Amino acid sequence: MWQDIFELHISVAEKVARTVLVYALILMLFRLTGKRGLANLNAFDFVVIFLLSNVVQNAIIGDDNSFTGGAIGAATLVALNAAVNRWLAVDTRAARVVEGTPTTVIEDGKPVASAVRRLGLRSDELGDAVRKQTGCEISSVAHSRLEPDGRLVVVLRRGEVGATRNDIDELERRLIRMEDLLRARKQQQGEHQ
Repeated sequence: MWQDIFELHISVAEKVARTVLVYALILMLFRLTGKRGLANLNAFDFVVIFLLSNVVQNAIIGDDNSFTGGAIGAATLVALNAAVNRWLAVDTRAARVVEGTPTTVIEDGKPVASAVRRLGLRSDELGDAVRKQTGCEISSVAHSRLEPDGRLVVVLRRGEVGATRNDIDELERRLIRMEDLLRARKQQQGEHQ
């Protein structure tokens, strides 16, 4: 029994090579399919991810169902992912190739139709993302871009920017000063009468 759990049925080199190849394939597939990333996954995207993990499982494990084989595959995936992340952090050219570049999706209050279509975004998804982030409609946006990691960066038009917490705190301080001044003035008028 214990021997079956730990005995490798394919070589360690083959196990590592299979894992690296599958990782590269998945990375390339996600790069080619766009920037939706984890920021905008819908139900269909989750289905694809779950099914994809099942489809490539055999490509990684081969004829090896042992614990040792699974541990080697898992360790290879984690180490490879850490190495790729570190490489991309120091090599901007590689990051641009692997992750892509930002795409402008809204310009002067209007969606950029060609970019939205190419990214596979629906206009209601874009409008919803803008409202969640800013509380404003697309027409209030000066420009917006979708980052390679799926984040939407929105810059509102001048005059459309809402109040920040600091703005509110400053107004509160000014109101308190005004109330203090009015109270002091009222007291001075009361003393003069």
